[in-house]
Amino acid sequence: MDNTNNQAQVSGVIADEFVFNHEIYAEKFYTFTLSIPRLSGTDDAVRVMVSERLLAGESFSIGDTVDIDGQFRSYNNYEPSGDNRLVLTIFAKDIKKSSGERLHNPNTLYLNGFICKAPVYRTTPFGREITDLLIAVNRSYNKSDYIPVIAWGRNARYAKTLSVGDNVKVWGRIQSRNYQKRLSDDEVITKTAYEVSVNRMELVEKNAPESPSEGSHEDAVSTHENHTVI
Repeated sequence: MDNTNNQAQVSGVIADEFVFNHEIYAEKFYTFTLSIPRLSGTDDAVRVMVSERLLAGESFSIGDTVDIDGQFRSYNNYEPSGDNRLVLTIFAKDIKKSSGERLHNPNTLYLNGFICKAPVYRTTPFGREITDLLIAVNRSYNKSDYIPVIAWGRNARYAKTLSVGDNVKVWGRIQSRNYQKRLSDDEVITKTAYEVSVNRMELVEKNAPESPSEGSHEDAVSTHENHTVI
């Protein structure tokens, strides 16, 4: 994959049909759900966007295992109600039937970006330390992707010392989690939140050595309230 600020490499099973999303410059784009296995035996259900050009001459079906190279991107989605949602998806730059080589580590992500919101540090009722970050990652045409990141344990203690504007490198995985949102006394809906779970972080400083913070995360899902919803 080309050297970039945003590199996603995932392998998983196609979980639903390809659905037309939009067309730009006569190029059509489709979305589908990719089910990515975790070590715990559960799966992360992540949305993928793919161009019709990558699908030409290929036949993909529900149940197929595929390898995808791409980027984890954010998009503003303006709803009829006037609300603006940040939608997160893997933008595929290559998709192919899986050879099985990646299944030992089917979900990896690298980001190089800037902290654009003050870190939020907290502890769970069980004493787990967590820090929530929002990182802006630059891409072509003067655009940026805004990616929610969650750090655990030693990484959380390190991340809480960072400031808005700091340039950081992040290695981790894309995770999804379902939660329930109450609309009224009688109506509750299930929504999905997406974020990056950190394995390793580094602070990029000009004219100075990088300050690494490494640590492993447990295969668990955050219960924080500041989530991005699709």
